[in-house]
Amino acid sequence: MPRVLIVQTTRRSELVDITELVAQEVERAGLKQGLCALFVPHTTAAITLNENADPSVREDLLAFLERAVPWAGPYRHLEGNAAAHIKASLLGASVLIPVQGSRLQLGTWQGIYLAEFDGPRQRRVLLDLVAT
Repeated sequence: MPRVLIVQTTRRSELVDITELVAQEVERAGLKQGLCALFVPHTTAAITLNENADPSVREDLLAFLERAVPWAGPYRHLEGNAAAHIKASLLGASVLIPVQGSRLQLGTWQGIYLAEFDGPRQRRVLLDLVAT
C-alpha cells in the first residue's frame, strides 16, 4: 500500500520542494536498498527532479512553461485550466529514485518537486517503496 504525502500549495503555479519529506518517509520505512516510486494522481500537477541549490532555476522553469503554454490561450477545455493540464503532461506524473543505504540516490544538486499548475490546492503524492 503506498504512503500518501499531503502537500498544500499556495499559488496557481509553483514548484514545492518535497525532497526532505520523501527522504523522511524512506528513512521511517527502514528501506536499505531499493526504489522509491512517486506518483501524483492529479491531472493539473506533476512531479519532477531538478536543481535545488538555486531557487532561480525553479523560477526560470515556471517562466518558460508560462511562455510556452500561457494560461490564457486558444483552448477548448471548458473548465478553463487547459494550460495546467498541458504543463502537467509535459513534466509527467511520476519519478523513480534509487535508494541505497536508506538514502535517496539523488545527484548533488537534485531535489524532488511537486509541480502545481492549478492551485492553490491540497495535493497528494503517492510514495511506494520497493526493496531490491
